[in-house]
Amino acid sequence: MKVALITGITGQDGSYLAELLLEKGYMVHGIKRRASLFNTDRIDHLYQDPHDPNQRLKLHYGDLTDSMNLTRIIQECQPDEIYNLGAMSHVKVSFDMPEYVGNVDGLGTLRILEAVRILGLEKKTRIYQASTSELFGGMPENKNERGFYDENSPLYPRSPYGVAKIYGFWITKNYREAYDMFACNGLLFNHESPRRGETFVTRKITRAVAKIALGLQEKVYLGNLEAKRDWGHAKDYVRMMWMILQADKPEDWVIATGKTTTVRDFVKLAFGVLNIEIEFKGEGVSEKGYITSCNNENFSIEAGKEILSIDPSYYRPTEVDLLIGDPKKAKEKLGWIPEYSLKELIKDMVFADLELMKRDLYLRKGNYNELNKHS
Repeated sequence: MKVALITGITGQDGSYLAELLLEKGYMVHGIKRRASLFNTDRIDHLYQDPHDPNQRLKLHYGDLTDSMNLTRIIQECQPDEIYNLGAMSHVKVSFDMPEYVGNVDGLGTLRILEAVRILGLEKKTRIYQASTSELFGGMPENKNERGFYDENSPLYPRSPYGVAKIYGFWITKNYREAYDMFACNGLLFNHESPRRGETFVTRKITRAVAKIALGLQEKVYLGNLEAKRDWGHAKDYVRMMWMILQADKPEDWVIATGKTTTVRDFVKLAFGVLNIEIEFKGEGVSEKGYITSCNNENFSIEAGKEILSIDPSYYRPTEVDLLIGDPKKAKEKLGWIPEYSLKELIKDMVFADLELMKRDLYLRKGNYNELNKHS
């Protein structure tokens, strides 16, 4: 039985990856940070009884800032594969916490690589490092001849998050070359799901759509509607993570859909899932979104209602306007093909948030019969 260790197992990617590996028969170890509140919502359905001898998921308290702790866990687990998904991954917040993000996202990667080296596991353990499209910085002159960012594009991070991740990217390459480790970077472009954190723009949008439709929220405030991103489904991306560590040799890989969409169009598509049409008026910070029609008998929203405004505080100090990746290498060498379209992704997220908000609504009203139907 193969053994895998996942840092960041309680996050979006970690939870989907744990599901995938368990389905493939792995013994899965996960590292979670100690907190006064339970933070295992995304994996509770996988983690039933720690006393069950057949339980193939085991959790360990740990932190990427604690090298002794990481070394002990790796020594105990003796993993065949390590997936380093743990990070402070919110780009905007990284400007407020630059030292912390450098310690976790940059040096945290080094601590894992060095633990594997010190323990003499270089030939046994394969390592996946979750890199990011933020390394490219959206610089137009750094695209390839097809107009995309690929594995050979120059790097120009434009946030403390990106700068920390570029250290993790290069230290992974360095240990691969210096110690002959099977260590790979996955340069993941934006990937979303119903398990995405609530502060990320896509999830903020789909939650707002559900709340506005149910009358639980008047409007949503967003930042740069012109920003364009290459959005895919997290399920597709964690499948590629696994494929990367099954390859014949260690390499770095871009994981992307090759398609880009503005935040504005993402908003339109999200409302469209519920047959609610919206339009935008104004420019810049004065731009606003309005309901033009609601063709869904389950909701009552008047045409002309303002449901979106711009909050300049959500703009980044250095904005990345366009990110689009070239997955050609992944498709040709590993046969990776995304199974979810953007519309399917958004539909998945909107309906999941709609069910979540319905439960909240019924709980507020004390309607426990309806609450049980949506549990």
